[in-house]
Amino acid sequence: MRINRLAGIVLGAALFMATAVPMASADTETASSTAESLDRAALRTTLGAVHEAGMYGGYSSVREGAERWTGASGLADVDTGRPVKPGMRHRVGSISKTFTAVAVLQQVERGRIRLDAPVGDYLPDLVKGERGRDVTVRMLLNHTSGIGDYILGAFPSLADNSTASLDEERFRSIRPEELVRLGLAAPATGRPGEQPGSYSNTNYVIAGLLLEKVTGQDAGTYITRNVIDRAGLHATSYPRTPYIKGPHSRMYESFYGLIDPPRDYSVYDMSWASTAGAIVSTTDDLNRFYRALLAGRLIGPTALEEMLRTVPVTAGGGSIDYGLGIYVLDLPGCGRFWGHDGAVFGAGTIALSSRDGKRQLAMGWNLMKYQRLNEDSTALEPSAIDDAINEHIGQALCRAPESREAAAGARQLLPEGLPGADLSSGQWVTHN
Repeated sequence: MRINRLAGIVLGAALFMATAVPMASADTETASSTAESLDRAALRTTLGAVHEAGMYGGYSSVREGAERWTGASGLADVDTGRPVKPGMRHRVGSISKTFTAVAVLQQVERGRIRLDAPVGDYLPDLVKGERGRDVTVRMLLNHTSGIGDYILGAFPSLADNSTASLDEERFRSIRPEELVRLGLAAPATGRPGEQPGSYSNTNYVIAGLLLEKVTGQDAGTYITRNVIDRAGLHATSYPRTPYIKGPHSRMYESFYGLIDPPRDYSVYDMSWASTAGAIVSTTDDLNRFYRALLAGRLIGPTALEEMLRTVPVTAGGGSIDYGLGIYVLDLPGCGRFWGHDGAVFGAGTIALSSRDGKRQLAMGWNLMKYQRLNEDSTALEPSAIDDAINEHIGQALCRAPESREAAAGARQLLPEGLPGADLSSGQWVTHN
């Protein structure tokens, strides 16, 4: 495997073996209309197919108007055979960026932050000199700052085609200021404001420090009180220890075959992800969060309009239309959806919602970077797991059978090279 290819994959995303064990599944359903539009049997079947394709375990929550379906399929622990269950808590990686952006925009509404003000006005000792004068708050949130990513600096063995850093740093606590220093020292990805932008986790660590500066509070505390609690999320939190509280799956990392067999990283100090990707949540809570956001219950209409104003951003060789902590995805024949995806070591997630919040999917899985590179290490080989995930997403979000087929055939439900590789993944689909 060539070093530059591995490094590119690692930085490309925004931060997803077949088993011989039987599939375990469960689902809970709530319907409040007589004319059901959710095909629960098909949702169970397509989610089960993700496990059958080789994914250890996954969970999914789907909404269509007042109807709701939640299911799980596969294993939470491959050694004991413990099944995954609906409602398990999960590290959601770069979906955290939407939470951070909402918090910053709340301060914009209060007049404490100006979107087009230089970040050096607020953090002169952190982002210094010309960068501090040229990079604005908006550029941080829409990834047009030109500031590089800190991932290779934080996990240096990855540059040598080794995952040793992942284990060496499992219980390391790293300050956000140090993550920013590593990102600022990385090669610039472009000039401030230049489009297309380039996805970088460093932007959102700086945004968290900006939030702390203007509020006088720890960023995790502020986001918990003013975003998580305000949205009514009861199973969502910022971790304060390497351990996840509450029922959760183990989270297995393969790193494209460098870790064989895949290793459990569910216990991990997430300070390395900071406000770019540390949140723990559930699929139901993620749907509830994006519904509250798009309905204007977390920020007002003017701030929401700014949030949904997109620019082209590159990530992992692909491109996405990115707003302020949120992106838009057009599914062929199915409509336009807003949300984010995320990936950390061992855990992948995606959450998508229609603009009116009536159609939603949030999905998580517990085996990451299961794909394999081709012989000359220039691309990832097609994966049956990818196809199965796309099929389930199409089933959840596309009403008509022909639309589901067109969307799944496009292989763009999880855009290749998206920030999905965000915090450590680098895949097509899904990321931090």
